[in-house]
Amino acid sequence: MFDNLTDRLNASFKRIRGQARLTEDNIKDTMREVRMALLEADVALPVVQAFAAQVKERALGQEVMQSLSPGQAMLKVVKDELIKTMGEANESLNLSAEPPVVILMAGLQGSGKTTTVAKLARWLGEREKKSVMVVSADVYRPAAIEQLQTLSAEVGAKFFPSDTSQKPVNIVKAAKAEASKQFCDVLIVDTAGRLHVDDAMMDEIRQVHAVAEPVETLFVVDSMTGQDAANTAKAFNDTLPLTGVVLTKTDGDARGGAALSIRQITGKPIKFLGAGEKTDALEPFHPDRVASRLLGMGDALSLVEELERKVDKNKAAKLANKIQKGKGFDLDDYRDQLNQMMEMGGVSAMMDKMPGMSNIPQNVKSQVNDKDFSQQIALINSMTSKEKVYPALINGSRRKRIANGAGLQVQDVNKLMKQFKQAQKMMKKMSKGGMAKMMRGLKGQLGQGQGFPF
Repeated sequence: MFDNLTDRLNASFKRIRGQARLTEDNIKDTMREVRMALLEADVALPVVQAFAAQVKERALGQEVMQSLSPGQAMLKVVKDELIKTMGEANESLNLSAEPPVVILMAGLQGSGKTTTVAKLARWLGEREKKSVMVVSADVYRPAAIEQLQTLSAEVGAKFFPSDTSQKPVNIVKAAKAEASKQFCDVLIVDTAGRLHVDDAMMDEIRQVHAVAEPVETLFVVDSMTGQDAANTAKAFNDTLPLTGVVLTKTDGDARGGAALSIRQITGKPIKFLGAGEKTDALEPFHPDRVASRLLGMGDALSLVEELERKVDKNKAAKLANKIQKGKGFDLDDYRDQLNQMMEMGGVSAMMDKMPGMSNIPQNVKSQVNDKDFSQQIALINSMTSKEKVYPALINGSRRKRIANGAGLQVQDVNKLMKQFKQAQKMMKKMSKGGMAKMMRGLKGQLGQGQGFPF
């Protein structure tokens, strides 16, 4: 997420971090590079100008000039201003109103709105323990209704049926009545995506909004459209009283212009980030955590929260117990680790949040490919039970059979076995010296370009 901007900002601060004192000249040089980095990231010009002016004013002030480590103090000023630009703190959904709390989703076509409805329904069910009903008021795209019905079953939300012969206003009225009858906590209304901001469609959504009386009106926008995302959100906000923005497709956005422009241009907070196609790929937007990631400091808090939610604690305890008893780490255990990592969005998503990963060269990071892990899981599935427990049995002919069974090459089996041995060594270290030792080893291996061991 936002890799290009992170790399550029890190390059800008590399020189200034190590300097014993800051001068007006080196602050000016650094800020020139920061401005260029932000403009290349497609951050809106007025936002860049205001941000740079504020940072420069604070950097030339007493708090930085008289600091014992001015480079670090300068970095803190930039981080504080990034947080301020993106909105200080996470603004959560207002769920305290009388149920059913109505959430209206608006946005342009192709922004990922219907998928976001399902993601939000899942998030509300799992994290907030709310019973959720979803309804589609998109009568222009029959596939949208079917898509929402399929997704609602996947995320465990109630689905209110609708069809293209109905008027959106009538659909919403009926859905509200049914959600109330079924004692649902939340009703999420998916509206038709607009190709552009046209009068007829905007008039329709105004009418839907009046009937729905939503507590939250969220604008769903594609992060990869950069500052255009902020401008479109502003145009919608002139028609509808938006309460927040959901930024989608952030996993494919290397620039980050939308995240840095939206709050300043619309005055509305970003409430969620969508980072992937899976229905669990939605996270609350925390400006302080995103600022840390942008400056290459990682986001340990989000990583820990994710580990807490997604790691199977019983399996982890059994594995720890097994290793401590000296029974070793076999290929079945390795496959479990790979599966859990894939559950968390893959290695690249985890690396984005790990502190210190910004020091690892981009060409090394790019070698870490989640597709490799899917292939490794397929190879392990192609093995016999005995081979998984006793990997030493896997000779040349067995390697050929395993590769054929997974539709892969013998070289892929060789690579798997090499990385499995690295993981075994690491697990041994972990049993002796704890997680901290293992993480140091992990960063060391990445730094040497050896790839992710598990």
